[in-house]
Amino acid sequence: MPQCIMIIGGAGSGKSTLARELGQMLDLPVIHIDTIYWQPGWVMRSLDEIARLTKEAADREAWVFEGNHSHTMAYRASRADMLIFLDISTARRLWRIIWRIVKYHGRTRPDMGLDCPERFDWDFIKWVVDYRKNGRIRALKFMEEAPNRLIKRHLREPREVDAFLDSIRRETKQKQTDHKK
Repeated sequence: MPQCIMIIGGAGSGKSTLARELGQMLDLPVIHIDTIYWQPGWVMRSLDEIARLTKEAADREAWVFEGNHSHTMAYRASRADMLIFLDISTARRLWRIIWRIVKYHGRTRPDMGLDCPERFDWDFIKWVVDYRKNGRIRALKFMEEAPNRLIKRHLREPREVDAFLDSIRRETKQKQTDHKK
């Protein structure tokens, strides 16, 4: 069973949700890149500080680390056992983001930096739409070039994510059964 799982994908792809589920299922701590990236009030940390904090987190023995931030992806992948790319459609991601904005409007999500309340931002929506043209291409290239020792999963639909989680559940149950024997 992997002990260091890295999850990438566009905004609204389900990275945080999958990270929480895997963390709970495998009893692994969950690290959200947004809690490293953002300081209170939506102030971005310096790239040096982001790199330092990311390295500290990734150097731990076990984790589920979700988020993109291209400047730190190679280091996280060097420490990971598994790399998951959530390649979910733009329409589904936009729907999830709108739902998230409504649900958390004016409040900070659990996977976000402190005092970064959810808000509607047209620039963010444009960035989400443009991800298919640029961020997705970079993520696909990153997956292709990531170390071969990594277990790689490219999940394109929610049903593929569900099937992946079911396989982890079965494997976890099997290990527990084998351990009791």
